[in-house]
Amino acid sequence: MQRRKFALAGTAAIFAVGMLALPAQAETVRIATEGAYPPFNMKSKAGELTGFDVDIAKALCAQMKAKCTVVAQDWDGIIPGLLAKKYDAIVASMSITEERKKKVAFTAPYYKNYLRFVARKGKKLMVDKAGLKGKIVGAQRQTVSSKHLETAYKGVVKIKVYGTQQAAWLDLKAGRTDAVLADIYPGHDWVSKNKRFAFVGDKIDINDQIGIAVRKDDGALRDKLSAAIKAIRANGTYAKINAKYFPFDIYK
Repeated sequence: MQRRKFALAGTAAIFAVGMLALPAQAETVRIATEGAYPPFNMKSKAGELTGFDVDIAKALCAQMKAKCTVVAQDWDGIIPGLLAKKYDAIVASMSITEERKKKVAFTAPYYKNYLRFVARKGKKLMVDKAGLKGKIVGAQRQTVSSKHLETAYKGVVKIKVYGTQQAAWLDLKAGRTDAVLADIYPGHDWVSKNKRFAFVGDKIDINDQIGIAVRKDDGALRDKLSAAIKAIRANGTYAKINAKYFPFDIYK
């Protein structure tokens, strides 16, 4: 983890005393998010990173009294970038999975996710193996959605994967896929803006917990972030951010 650089002043002894007195806010945390996953992380017209994940990251930094920088990183390279020490944490709606835990450490969850299919209205799509047989279904690559399709519908549907969720939505809108399997909250945001499409079938609960990833050797940062998540839940900050993006509590 990087630290702010302080100019030397006076003798080495004075410098040593000064270092002992450094406040907690001297800490700097570099955070990565995808920037292509609305409403959780995206770029404004001005090119600034915004969204639920970004607001949560800033609130956690304020709670920890840490200076933070937030940068965009493509999803496929987001864990490699963390391991290469390009940044210190990933706040990008990342599912806590056993496979990922082999590479990184996770904080306590900061919300719970479900999966759900989205299709064009009037398509009369039945969400079961018989109803989906031979259909083309899209999902973002290296996500729990694509993993679920591979395990639950292997040999049943033709799976198309995409580098971003936005690309999956575009193909659905263009009629190049019959349905998309996505996280329920980005799906809610998308169907609310694209009235010709709707959820089909019930929500799929795979016990998907969303956490913040850090390097395995950075347990101190992991613990500080977990404590900060608990604190912003208790003091109302989380609820205010939640209400900015969703009319329901996504933490549960």
